[in-house]
Amino acid sequence: MMIPTTAQRLAARMPNGNRPIVMRQRWESLLFLHWQVPPNLIQKTLPNGLFVDTFNGAAYLGIVPFFMQHVRPVWFFSVPYLSFFQELNVRTYVHSADGTPGVWFYSLDCNQPVAVWIARTFFHLPYFQARMSALRPKATNAVTQYACTRQGTTQTATFSYGSVGDSRESNVESLEFFLLERYYLYAHDAKRNALLRGQVSHTPYRYRACKVEELSVVPAVLDGFSISGRPIHQCVSDDVDVKIYAVEKLFA
Repeated sequence: MMIPTTAQRLAARMPNGNRPIVMRQRWESLLFLHWQVPPNLIQKTLPNGLFVDTFNGAAYLGIVPFFMQHVRPVWFFSVPYLSFFQELNVRTYVHSADGTPGVWFYSLDCNQPVAVWIARTFFHLPYFQARMSALRPKATNAVTQYACTRQGTTQTATFSYGSVGDSRESNVESLEFFLLERYYLYAHDAKRNALLRGQVSHTPYRYRACKVEELSVVPAVLDGFSISGRPIHQCVSDDVDVKIYAVEKLFA
């Protein structure tokens, strides 16, 4: 097992020329909330071939609500309803045996049924249909109201957040870089018992401090985690344009 080096974390930003671009999308008004979790607890939840990634010995669990805009196949254009929706993910940070850092998703709630089907079928990601709503004023630093109820549950996760101050890019040695600058996602194909890896490409996140008036740990609790209280880290990012590359099978 190779622990990711700083060079490997920076190299993850560079697109892999061997994989074709399959989708384009835009992510907006992202709220990043993170709690510290014991690394051994995270490791127990990961498939064979993945290892918990840590920052100064600590592992992190994140809850990230945001807005998906202009989602479309690379050869098509965005269309109303299908290309614009909400998404909320519960995630942690991992690396493969070769030291490639990435994200492991425990759940991705979404209010677009077609997107849920595509993500489950072709990317093997744990998407869930959800009832979601939001109020997102256009004014700078305005407060966004966000709500999510996963299908089959009755608990609603609600968030109220706004940005504070100027945006900035994270320093490579910072916690923000560790949490935000992730360009690979990992998934597991249960039918083939295969570990999959996919890459995304976008400009580095510019993040802001944020004021969170209301938050919920419901999505993480639904995924089996016992977290509570305020997050140890929180920030927002305005938007990024994203390219999605085809997934590759690491082993079976």
